[in-house]
Formats: sequence, C-alpha cells, structure tokens
Amino acid sequence: MTDALTQPEDQPFPTLTAVSNGKDIEQGLTSRPLTLPSKYFYDDRGSALFDAICDLPEYYLTRTELALLDDVSVRIAEITGAQEVIELGAGTARKTHHLIDALLAQEGQLHYAALDISQYALAKATETLSARFPNLRITGIQCDYTENLADLDPKPGCVAVFLGSTIGNFAHDTGVTLLKRVSERLGKGDWLLLGVDLVKPVEVQEAAYNDAAGITADFNKNILNVVNNETAGNFDPADFKHLAFFNRDLNQIELYLVAKRDLEVRLETLDMDLDIKAGERIRTEISRKFTRDSAGKLLSEGGFSLEHWFESEDGYFGLALAAAAGVTGNGDGGVGDR
Repeated sequence: MTDALTQPEDQPFPTLTAVSNGKDIEQGLTSRPLTLPSKYFYDDRGSALFDAICDLPEYYLTRTELALLDDVSVRIAEITGAQEVIELGAGTARKTHHLIDALLAQEGQLHYAALDISQYALAKATETLSARFPNLRITGIQCDYTENLADLDPKPGCVAVFLGSTIGNFAHDTGVTLLKRVSERLGKGDWLLLGVDLVKPVEVQEAAYNDAAGITADFNKNILNVVNNETAGNFDPADFKHLAFFNRDLNQIELYLVAKRDLEVRLETLDMDLDIKAGERIRTEISRKFTRDSAGKLLSEGGFSLEHWFESEDGYFGLALAAAAGVTGNGDGGVGDR
C-alpha cells in the first residue's frame, strides 16, 4: 500500500485505481428502471453536502454510530490490538477518531489509511486528524474501493473499518463481493469493523432521508452535476424532484430523482441520447436495513466470522467486529458485548 503522509494541498492524493470510466453510468441509464451508482454523489460539493446531512436533527445515523463508537472503542482496541487502521469510504473521518484515540492509547503508535473517492473528503480528514493526533501516521488514498483493492497491502494485525452502514448501499450479492475483496487482502489476526443501520420504525427512517431543510434533496440532485462532469452531459437538476421512501418488501430506503417533464438528455463522451418521460424515476441509492442475524449472514458469505456485536441502547445501530478468514475465533459468536 502506498505509504504517503498527509499530502500537500497542491498535490493530488495517490490512487489505487481509476475513480471512474463512465461505463457504470452507461449501464445504469440503459437499464430499466434507470439507475445511477451512488458513488457519484461524492464530488467535492456532494461530500460537503453529506457532511451537512450528518448534522441534521432527522439524520440519526451519524450521531447514533458516533455515540456507540465512543462507548465501545476501548473494548475494540483491547480485542484487536491493531497498529494499522484501514477505512473504506472514510469521508472526513468524523467518527473514526474514537477508535484512533483508543488504539493510540493502547498501542502507542498507529497508521491510519483513509480510502475515499473524494479528494475533498481526504483533505478534510487528513487535516482534522493531523491536528488532533500529531503522532498519527496518515495515508490518504483516492480510489474507488468498490472496484479493486488488489494494490492494498495491509500490515499484519490491522483492522479494516467500514462505517456509516455504507454496506447497505449495495444489494446483498454486491455487498458480499465487496466484503470478499476486503477479506482477500486481510489475513489471520486481522479484523473488520462494520457499521450497520438496524431495522426501526418506518417514520424514523423516512424522515432521515426527507429532512425539512432540503439538504438531502440537494445532495440527491447533485449526482446529476457529477454525471455531467463525467460524461459532458446536459442534465439539469432543476428538472427533477427528490423522492425517498422505505420499501417494506426489500427492507430498504430507496432514493430517486423523478423527472418533472419529458426530457432529452445528451451524454457526449458516452455518445448517448436519453429520452426520459415525465414521472420517470432514476434510482440513485438504496440503504438496506439489517438485523444482527442478517449482518452475520452477510459477513459469513463475505469471508468473515462475526465475533463481537455492539448495539446502541435504542437499537437503532449496530457495530459488528468480525474476524478475517483463517482467524480462530475466541469471541462470543455474535452475542453482544453490551
């Protein structure tokens, strides 16, 4: 793995893989229903909007997971004894500091590697963590971690971190594939800390994606600006309205952009013309909700063994600490530590 300290402001972060080639955009917009990969939310503006979403009163996920990490990070540090943390989809690393603090206190040294598609998020993360933890060694890597982790070479005794219930943005089979890629880069003695949003009242979930300030709507529409930049396209976000609801059959929140009128859209670099009818939807995200059992099943199929389970007092959010393939588990088989 590239071992680079915090990058100077005038230099890009090192990359593991190309961030985009646009083929997944073409595939999504030639399927029915129309879809766009949610990774295209996260240009600089999208990352800043998501940061704002995390502070909204309706958006329980961040504050609940943060409080849970505050409660259990010392326990996780005791279990793992990790000297390296690799965070997938790190964003601005606003939640990881609890774990970093606990590991530094126990181990005395730590290497933190942040993987994210957004250069803005990586810069923010490295700036914040460098100020808070001057002895922390930081690597920021701009990449699409969903595509390829072959160049990732963690040192033995690491913990991979995948927070925010980002795993819920993937259909089950796709999530299994992603976890298998992570598992293949880890070895005996390594761990995965996975954050999962749990099943809860529908009204709580739907409010989190339909905030009164309209920031989530702006975030949703911003994906079209990113697609325009990637494809020399001419989507107008004003031609769409935001729609988010809970799909009870699939146990997931679904985000859509709904066309307000008939549209003709050109994506130049893909040599692609789209006819979108009024009322037609483009699905931009799913957010699956889990139970302890369904999280354990996902981890098992992805090459991990659920050893420790931590859950918020309100039952809204869970953290699964799972052993990488080949580890002899001595934990509780998924029975909660608290």
